[in-house]
Amino acid sequence: MRIPPALRRVAAQPNVLFGGVYGAVLASSMVAALTRYGETARDARLYDARWLLITAVASALAHGYAHLIARRGDGSCPGVRGALCVLAGEWPLLVATLPTTVMLLGAGWGWWRSAGIEYVAFGFNIALLFAWGLSAARASGRTWRSALAVGCADALLGVIVVVANALIK
Repeated sequence: MRIPPALRRVAAQPNVLFGGVYGAVLASSMVAALTRYGETARDARLYDARWLLITAVASALAHGYAHLIARRGDGSCPGVRGALCVLAGEWPLLVATLPTTVMLLGAGWGWWRSAGIEYVAFGFNIALLFAWGLSAARASGRTWRSALAVGCADALLGVIVVVANALIK
């Protein structure tokens, strides 16, 4: 499957890479923290999905707000329209949490088993971190072999960050 050049350019933008990675780590960390006590009932999965969405929106707003303040400091923030554009630029973080949200909602609605969905979400997000690392490495001109190594290292780093987050929470 060949990825169109326009899509590759969008995926290689720093805000898309940042949001994608942050969203995948956030989703995994939230699922780990919310399911830490072994609650696997369908209602619990709906609760988890709701909190994941709330946390993702809050994180996107916090990042957008921080970018806004930082841009105001150097005089590059052009009013309300610019502020809205900065906030809208956080869409990759939200999009990256959607697959996990759908997995949790599906478990809550009975589309699939509720028990163990956190492992599926974790595996999916680690694969997503691998893909983001691979994409960034390829966009920077690395060979496929080097990009695969970078993707594996990024996935491993993601596992470490998610486990650390889960232990802290």
